[in-house]
Amino acid sequence: MIYVDIPPKQKYLIIQEMTRRDNNLLSITVLCDIAGVSRSGYYRWCAEEPKRIQREAKDKADFELILEAYQHRGYAKGARGIYMHLLHKKPAVVMNVKKIRRLMAKYGLFCPIRNANPYRRMAKALKTSNVAENLVNREFEAYGPRMILLTDISYIPYNGTFCYLSVITDAFTKQALAYVVSESLEVDFVLETVNTLIRNHGISLHAETIVHSDQGVHYTSYKFIQILKDANLRQSMSRRGNCWDNAPQESFFGHMKDEIDLKECETFEQVKAVIDDWIDYYNRERYVWDLAYLSPDEYYQFCLTGVYPLNVPIPKRCQATWGSAPNPGRELSSLHPSLRYRCAIAEGKIRLGKRSNPYGSLPANPAGRSGRSSPLPYPPCR
Repeated sequence: MIYVDIPPKQKYLIIQEMTRRDNNLLSITVLCDIAGVSRSGYYRWCAEEPKRIQREAKDKADFELILEAYQHRGYAKGARGIYMHLLHKKPAVVMNVKKIRRLMAKYGLFCPIRNANPYRRMAKALKTSNVAENLVNREFEAYGPRMILLTDISYIPYNGTFCYLSVITDAFTKQALAYVVSESLEVDFVLETVNTLIRNHGISLHAETIVHSDQGVHYTSYKFIQILKDANLRQSMSRRGNCWDNAPQESFFGHMKDEIDLKECETFEQVKAVIDDWIDYYNRERYVWDLAYLSPDEYYQFCLTGVYPLNVPIPKRCQATWGSAPNPGRELSSLHPSLRYRCAIAEGKIRLGKRSNPYGSLPANPAGRSGRSSPLPYPPCR
C-alpha cells in the first residue's frame, strides 16, 4: 500500500466538500479523525476563509501589475527588473521582490535565464606586436563615467545566416554609447562605431578615456589604432583568451540575446530594426539593480546632476558611493567629491590640466600607445 502525504490545507478542502454533500452521513469529528487533522484546526481554517479570498483577490491584482511590467515593450524581465519597472510607474508602485518572485511562481510566470558556458573563450586573434597593454585590469567602475569604454563584436544569427554587431559601452553607467550593425565582418564597421562615438559623445571624452577591447583582429589593425590616436583616446586590451577581462561587455551581449526574438526576422533590415529598438529600450527603460534602480541614461544624468529621479530613498548599497541618502527628488549635497569632479569633466566644465595627482591615477600609457598619459586629478571611486 502506498501512502501519500497530503498537506493539511488539502485535507481541510476534502472535509469541506464532504460535509456539503447531501448524501454525507459522517460527522466533522469522524472526518477529521479519518484525515488525521484536529477539529479545532479545521474550524480555524474555515473561519479564515474570507481572509483567504481577500488575499487571493489581492494577489491577482498585484499579479496584473507584474504581468504588465513583464510584458513592457515585449522584453521579458526577472523579479528585479519588474521591481524597478514598478518603481518608475506614475505613481510609483513599491512591491517586495520576494512577493514578486512568489506571485511569478504561483501563476507560472518565468523569465528566460541564460545558461553559463564556462568553456567559451574569446581567443579570436593571434598575438601580434599591435596588442596593447591591459590598463583596466577589471576595474571597470573605479573611475566614473566616460573613463572606461568597452567594445566588442557579437555574431547575430538569423534566418540561417549571420549579421554582426559592434558596440561601445560605458563601463560605469552601462550606457550603449555607439553601435553599428553590419552584414560584413570587415574592419570598417568597427571604425564606424568609433566615429559614431566621437560624433555623438566627443564632448564628454578626453585624453584619459580608455577604449578597452579583446585582442581581435579588428582591434589590432593599424586603422583602429590610428583612429584612436587621432581622437586622442587611449587603448587597452584584455589578456589573450580571457573573457573575464571584458566581462561587462560580454554580459551586455548575453542580456540582449536573451531578450530579443529574431525567429520571425527574414531580412537584415528586420534584424537591425529589432536591435535598434532593444538598444533604445536598454538605454532608456531597462532598469539595473546596481544602478540604484535606474536605467543607464537615468543613471548618467544622476551622476551629472545629483538629483535622484525616483520617489523612494536611494538604496543603502549605493550610499557608499553617493553618501547618505537624501530626500527623494532633491539634490545630493553629499555627492562623492571624486565623482562630482568627474561629472564636471564629462560635461566640459573642467578641463584636465598637467598638475600632479596626490590621490593616484589611471595607469600611464605604455610607450607608443594612443592618447596622453597625464594623471587624473581625483581619487578612484571605491
